Amino acid sequence: MIQLHDKYFKRFLSEVEVQAAVKSVAKQVAADYKHETPIFVGVLNGAFMFVSDFLKYYQHPCEVSFVKLGSYQGLTSTGIVETLLDLPENIEGRSVIILEDIIDTGRTLKELIHLLSNTNVKEFKIASLFYKAEVYNGEYAIDYFGLKIPDEFIVGYGLDYMELGRNLREVYQLNQKHMINLVLFGKPGAGKGTQAEFLKDNYNLKHISTGDVFRRNMAQNTELGKLAKSYIDRGDLVPDEVTIKMLRDEVEKNPEASGFIFDGFPRTAAQAEALDELLESKDMKINATIALEARDEVLIQRLLERGKISGRTDDQDEEKIRNRFEEYNQKTAPLKEYYEAQNKFHSVNGIGAIDEITMRLAKVIEEL
Repeated sequence: MIQLHDKYFKRFLSEVEVQAAVKSVAKQVAADYKHETPIFVGVLNGAFMFVSDFLKYYQHPCEVSFVKLGSYQGLTSTGIVETLLDLPENIEGRSVIILEDIIDTGRTLKELIHLLSNTNVKEFKIASLFYKAEVYNGEYAIDYFGLKIPDEFIVGYGLDYMELGRNLREVYQLNQKHMINLVLFGKPGAGKGTQAEFLKDNYNLKHISTGDVFRRNMAQNTELGKLAKSYIDRGDLVPDEVTIKMLRDEVEKNPEASGFIFDGFPRTAAQAEALDELLESKDMKINATIALEARDEVLIQRLLERGKISGRTDDQDEEKIRNRFEEYNQKTAPLKEYYEAQNKFHSVNGIGAIDEITMRLAKVIEEL
């Protein structure tokens, strides 16, 4: 398993398998062109490694050049193909073989054929290392290919994810199952914020704090923010459906996240059900709920010390702190039952040094 930016990838093809595919393409092309001098046109950036190794296996006279087109951003094709580096000038009356790293939808191929159709080449053919037959539109014949592969996002051997991974000798496939979605519980002072930062940084998760989401929506005067404020101004609780819509917006704004940490929501079993429904609509789920546990007396001392620095009045009054604990106990008990029934509830000892607690959390995550 490797990590590139915020995504994890598992090994798909070994170096030996990749080289066998390259050699196969070179052999196929040589059978047709060994008695002339074709021009091989590599498509940048992805095909540079393929072209290099292809030429080592192609032991006959040839010339090589490159074009550069672009249509990918992140994990998806933009559908807009740009010509960034044009065809060579000496191709008139010559046989041209386009060398592609991968053919999937065929958009880039269509642009290449459009470029060549405006020239006086003898003939042109298409050779690709990888070929996603199930998504290719079939508009043009693929004359040579090394391997047919499924419609999965791959990196390595010239292929990239947001410019990383091109230098890998093996080919890796996006690990779709690696997404981790967590619900983080903890009484005031349990260290949720500190540990959420650890989880976010180490597992490339998006931390969604309900309180922060409310404040940001209201500060930006969004429609949902104005709606939430109308309830708050009347002294009413914001309905669950409004909160869920805000959370949906947060999830949709981060389509490339490796997962989410939900902090401050859910607070009731009904909210937990609503969150499950939201995630199911996105083909996602809660993988685990983690409760940072600590004795009340320890947390009270933490909060009183914090209150001296923060100036928060609710951190300076022991009676108010105990009331907050009682409210937490009442609300969390049914949530604990809800997630225990799904075998998703994990209790982590929140007493000790920050790095010790972090290690306990990491153990839970790694077991997932």
